[in-house]
Amino acid sequence: MHSPTDSGSTAPGFDLDQPVPLRRLVYLPEADEVTIGSPETDTYAVFPADGAELVRMLDEGLTPREAAENHRTAHGESVDIADLVETLVDLDLVRPGGDDPAAGAAAPVRWQRLGRLVFSPPALVGYALVAAFAVAEMVRVPELVPRIDNLFFSSSYTLVVLMLFIGQVPLLALHEAFHALAGRRLGLRSRLSIGRRLVYLVLETSLDGLVGVPRRKRYLPIMAGMLADALVIAVLTLVADATLDAGEPAASLCLAMAYATALRLAWQGFFYLRTDVYVLLSTVLGCVDLHAAATDVLRNAVRRATGRPPLDLSAHHPADRRVARWYAWLMLVGYAFTLTMFAGVVLPTAYRMLHDMWLRLTGQASLAGRLDSLALMLLSLGQTAAVVVLAARERRSSRSA
Repeated sequence: MHSPTDSGSTAPGFDLDQPVPLRRLVYLPEADEVTIGSPETDTYAVFPADGAELVRMLDEGLTPREAAENHRTAHGESVDIADLVETLVDLDLVRPGGDDPAAGAAAPVRWQRLGRLVFSPPALVGYALVAAFAVAEMVRVPELVPRIDNLFFSSSYTLVVLMLFIGQVPLLALHEAFHALAGRRLGLRSRLSIGRRLVYLVLETSLDGLVGVPRRKRYLPIMAGMLADALVIAVLTLVADATLDAGEPAASLCLAMAYATALRLAWQGFFYLRTDVYVLLSTVLGCVDLHAAATDVLRNAVRRATGRPPLDLSAHHPADRRVARWYAWLMLVGYAFTLTMFAGVVLPTAYRMLHDMWLRLTGQASLAGRLDSLALMLLSLGQTAAVVVLAARERRSSRSA
């Protein structure tokens, strides 16, 4: 932030002797840094303490030249105030010329009341009771415990895949809705998008404004999706329990959906990905980009083992460097867990489906069995194509950026 540049330099489009029309800003001090942003645009950035002090002066109506002079008087050093103003413009924290401040005010956030209701203390107690009851029933009735055989609730693999896909879409939406509602109860806006994690298509909820609230208030919005998954597993298990003795097909379908949801919940243990658990740990430990720092720590371990010079870690935030020393090894645990899941779930499931498909296509299977196998192949190819297309779009976007 400090620079020998004269404080009278000119910022593009701004007179340093006129107040800067800032948007409505929020400030969140943490340690020796301050997060500053605007709910109007959902843009936030971390400033050093002295930079935040200058922004506050501008926010209070001082001209850039007056703010720079006050800073020089208080701290005995000059500051490049034009560069600061330009940074605020780049962050869209300055109201465009001619905009009416009242017209630029952020619209009320919808669904706040619903968010407060869904995450009220009585509701949370209710969720805990439902989960406890479901666990008790799993202990009493071992058939309710999620296991891989639950996936094959029908002899038609196409029906299995379609029902799991169609059934998981609303459950994925519920997962993201819990994230969004937990944030909206705090007055934060959210955006839903489709993303990719390795070869998996995922829904993602963006809560950019979360960085502008105290850290202790961020935990519930981050964990809300996992809470939704646990609640879904509990409810599906209890529904299956109620229909199991009657031999209803609903029981088998509920158990299949519960197992698929349990797999998604276990996916949070892939620590090398930016999962909800990763975001939670980063928030609790005050990290900025823990993933990048931990990845570089692992790369350095490989480089040292192969006799190459290590990467310079000084560019990473001090908190990231400190935590990355042990989180890097937790990433290795995530890789090991992934291999375990692959060997224990993916391979057995794929082998069973491919083996049966081969027998149906090459043996004396009925026409329905062969059509079922062909349909499953097309579905699998379609999912793979969707991942490839999304990955190509991400690559083009990153190159353009």
